[in-house]
Amino acid sequence: MPYSFHFISVFGRSAMEQIKHTHVQVRGLKLHVAEIGIGTKVVLFLHGFPEIWYTWRHQMVAVAEAGYRAIAIDFRGYGLSDQPPAPEEGTFMDLVHDVVALLDTLGISKVFVVGKDFGAVPVSMLAALHPDRVSASVTLGVPFLLPGPNAVQNHLMPKGFYITRWQELGRAEVDFGRLDVKTVVRNIYILFSGVEPPVAGDDQEIMDLVDPSTPLPPWFSEEDLAVYASLYEKSGFRYPLRVPYRYICKILHA
Repeated sequence: MPYSFHFISVFGRSAMEQIKHTHVQVRGLKLHVAEIGIGTKVVLFLHGFPEIWYTWRHQMVAVAEAGYRAIAIDFRGYGLSDQPPAPEEGTFMDLVHDVVALLDTLGISKVFVVGKDFGAVPVSMLAALHPDRVSASVTLGVPFLLPGPNAVQNHLMPKGFYITRWQELGRAEVDFGRLDVKTVVRNIYILFSGVEPPVAGDDQEIMDLVDPSTPLPPWFSEEDLAVYASLYEKSGFRYPLRVPYRYICKILHA
């Protein structure tokens, strides 16, 4: 079904109003798909955390204006896409299978695929497992990486590092639960925009690292925050804490 809630009021009258929103049935779930452009060549954008399809809105418009068809999705368990029936069993392979099934459903044989943060991992997996479906791939923030013990065993993380904390069952839920969703998203963007990686002390939680008076980064507006918050209010953090963070933890201890 078409989806226009909230976005037009945020975007104003601009090319971004032309982004079309639909839900596509994929492997038993409805995935939210945003797209613009009618070119025969397709660019598929995959988000990270705490991101969503909206992360790619400017790039989508630019790609469409360059003559391509631009598509961005909400991964399963994120934003406007359905929650999987067993979120605690989620893996990166689920995301890859979803992408392939989506391409099949939309009748797209090949894509240029772009991924940021953990979204870069399914990009790498798609290119490795289904090279016939990939025209070219781009990963941002994370280099070419295939899940497995060899990929992560040398990545030593300090005690109190946000990834380590979020891998602990229940810890982030309690930490996030002290605040409303909008404040959690705001805090994460502030932390991820800092010079130093977020590392909590023994007597702190990750949300404690943000001074409430700290302004948003200059490239992230209150309007942007409102969109992200509305999407995470719908999806919650249950699946995002599993994929990527706790799935990585499972790999480490496999």
